[in-house]
Amino acid sequence: MSIVIGDIAKECITVDPSTKCQNVYSMFEEKTALEGIVVVSEEKPIGLVMKTHFFQKLSTKYGFDLFMNRHIDLVMGDELLIVDYSIPITEVSSLAMNRKQENLYDLVIVTKQNHMYGAVSIRELIMKLSELQIRIARYSNPLSGLPGNNVIAETLQEVITYKRFSVFYIDIDSFKFFNDTFGFREGDEIIKETAVIISDTIQTTDNEPSFIGHIGGDDFIAVIPHYHYEELCKEIIFRFDRYIMRFYTEEEIERGYVQGINRQGILDNVPLVSISIAVVHNKQYPITSIEQLSREAAKIKKRCKNITKSTFLALTE
Repeated sequence: MSIVIGDIAKECITVDPSTKCQNVYSMFEEKTALEGIVVVSEEKPIGLVMKTHFFQKLSTKYGFDLFMNRHIDLVMGDELLIVDYSIPITEVSSLAMNRKQENLYDLVIVTKQNHMYGAVSIRELIMKLSELQIRIARYSNPLSGLPGNNVIAETLQEVITYKRFSVFYIDIDSFKFFNDTFGFREGDEIIKETAVIISDTIQTTDNEPSFIGHIGGDDFIAVIPHYHYEELCKEIIFRFDRYIMRFYTEEEIERGYVQGINRQGILDNVPLVSISIAVVHNKQYPITSIEQLSREAAKIKKRCKNITKSTFLALTE
């Protein structure tokens, strides 16, 4: 799964609202690398003093004399980006970059259970995000751009520790026949479009933290941290079925199959390309290993294969 902001948050210097500006000035003078100080009341962040903004105020005419003996709450910034420890850094990055220009480089304040936890500088956030993107790119499937088996294995190892999760094992039925009939270029287009459909459906705010991976060929995997999988499966199927119709004639769509040579080399009625989704979750009983997860998925996928149209089945169905 994606790295959460709490993983990179660091302890930061905090002061209470009644701290004198001269004391804050001394802190910045002593610690030259210090970017900002968080103002905290009852263990909750209420303000932020960024060094650049603070010194700008002091440098105005009479600013030094006006503020030095006043409380810091008079000059602190109150437009804060406060995020929970568990928010993925990709989501935090998006929130940070959408701030006003004057607040773009402010510290991101991190809380845990609504109490002050730490802070992350924009530099640290961008560096970690870049590391993550490089790592994902290194292990991504070149066709879909989605993470491959190394990242998938690591992710699933983490997922089975979650209190709630649903894992989607997704594959495209009759894909080999489609490739043999229409050519690999069209087959590649289906793979790429399927990746887009799954990603667009799964990776929404309601499903965070989520994960999409490409096992290989026409097999994909997706993870959500809850049990609301039915509508997501229906949406994936609806969009896939609508997309796939462009490859067939009206007559073939009406029949529901095309004639061609099957894997045994015999002329056969082959079903139209469809998508199957096997869902494994830990709602009824615990899933404690990747091997157990794979075994359950294999059982459900086998049942899906007996259905000649796009479908989804879950562990208890």
